[in-house]
Amino acid sequence: MIDELIGILERENVEWELYWERGRGGSFRIERERLERSQRKFHSGIGLRIGYRGKLGFSYITGLNHDRKTLENFVKRTIKLARISEVPFAGFPSGEKPRPVGGLYDRLIDEIPFEDAYALAGDFASRMVELKGEGITLSGSLAFGVNTYGVANSNGVFLEERSTGMSVSAYAVKEGGRAGTGSYYQSYRSLQPFEELEWAVTLAIEEAELSGAAGKLDGYSGELVLEPEAFGAILGILLENLYGDSVYFGRSRFSRPGEPAAAEGLTLIDDPSIEGLPGSYSFDGEGTPSRRTVLVEEGVLKSFLLDHTYASFLGMESTGNAVRDFRTMPHIGTSNLLVEPGRESLRDFEGVVVKKVFGEHTANPVSGDFSLTVELGYVVRNGELQPFRDNMLVGNAFEVLRSILAVGHETVRRGSFVSPRVLTVARIV
Repeated sequence: MIDELIGILERENVEWELYWERGRGGSFRIERERLERSQRKFHSGIGLRIGYRGKLGFSYITGLNHDRKTLENFVKRTIKLARISEVPFAGFPSGEKPRPVGGLYDRLIDEIPFEDAYALAGDFASRMVELKGEGITLSGSLAFGVNTYGVANSNGVFLEERSTGMSVSAYAVKEGGRAGTGSYYQSYRSLQPFEELEWAVTLAIEEAELSGAAGKLDGYSGELVLEPEAFGAILGILLENLYGDSVYFGRSRFSRPGEPAAAEGLTLIDDPSIEGLPGSYSFDGEGTPSRRTVLVEEGVLKSFLLDHTYASFLGMESTGNAVRDFRTMPHIGTSNLLVEPGRESLRDFEGVVVKKVFGEHTANPVSGDFSLTVELGYVVRNGELQPFRDNMLVGNAFEVLRSILAVGHETVRRGSFVSPRVLTVARIV
């Protein structure tokens, strides 16, 4: 059907781009160690962008099996939208061939019967009962997915890629006295052994035990360690300023590469070309080949995150960061975000450590001011941990980044974010 749709488009005096997608998934929800819900989902559809006299039109249809009349009407409708559009058109990428990225597809996930996946989720729930301690209740989820997406355009691009995914989560509640909570989430491209599910439960329980024992920390200002999850929240504020559309519309504090962004010890990379990681792909949602992009190097801004449109508007080259589904126009996003490890060992750091925070969506991305609730932290003295929570980590993201004193050498991956611990200066109230 895609070939037939391309044939219809080639008879029109317009520039065009097709994005198609088909996939399926199974998800399983566990509540209080009981498998409560299972669901199967299927999706497919086509997004069409039309460039006409400097303007851009977009529409989509669900499904991949349509008669010729439906396809012709689909094309006519999108051309009509382009004619009345006020959205500027910057062209489509040309046919640069991407290099395949390995480890994106696992046949074991593709071919796992739904009944076997359901049984695995049931075993996951049963193992929760065996692992939980006194006063602990556990919930969680397990999900599998297979997806194929493709891009074709009037510049000769025709690409298609298949991928798989698996995710696991665990959520623990410590009841009695002061309630505590703990959580763990991880995603993968390949089918994982059962031990990985057990690990998720174990870490969630450990965190809930700490949370249940946590009090409130007296006010503190000075050196502290941010674990990867907390540091990721601070980096998220920086990232809002690195999207090409934010730069183009003046919503970023940066205007060009070369400006200082952090302390010399910080190097930040976006890389969709790493084998087997959840954020990896061979080409982005516009067909631009994946590439490793150094965003910040030794504290200096090196690049923005760009799709084809905003790269064109800014007179730069696309970094291949267009993300989308068939129902949406491309927008700019990250792939795998990596904080390059340093040389320091922060494992045995004694002092204040912040593990998890929330509320980063309330921060001002341009000024960098933030006030984040500490979900869990701890003070390390003589090797012993005194947990705390419900304080506020307050300050300015850019000052925190400029105040980095050391970057650890051991990294942790959570989904598509990979980072070590970071020693910096901040304030807790």
